[in-house]
Amino acid sequence: MAVLLANAASALVLTGVIWVVQLVLYPLFSQVGTGRWGAYHGQHTRRIGWVVVPAMAVELASSVALPFVRPAGVAAWMPVAALALTLLALGMTGVFGTADHGRLSRGYDQRIVRRLIDVGWVRTAAWSAHGVLALAMLAAA
Repeated sequence: MAVLLANAASALVLTGVIWVVQLVLYPLFSQVGTGRWGAYHGQHTRRIGWVVVPAMAVELASSVALPFVRPAGVAAWMPVAALALTLLALGMTGVFGTADHGRLSRGYDQRIVRRLIDVGWVRTAAWSAHGVLALAMLAAA
């Protein structure tokens, strides 16, 4: 049950974070201004890392473990689906988010911010679905 609780907590934290990123942080990037962009973006990536990296690590570890320690009452497909959603969200973050933030560290580019937002909707859907699924697993356990 502890693994399921860790999985649910991390999925729900990341669900909340991605919605704030999508609706608040990324759209406001254009308001920073080129003169302050470098310092702002550097602080953004450092500070957001303190929030998301631990939650992502817990989510990944618990998602990998959950199919093997599935609590009674939780259907076998549920932890497998949770793992797939985790891999989708983290994969999109690793492949696109990290690279695009690296590009943005060299200077503001609206095209890259637009891609972050577009790819972010896939991550938002994956984390939101994982959050709902985690709650369903808790209810079933």
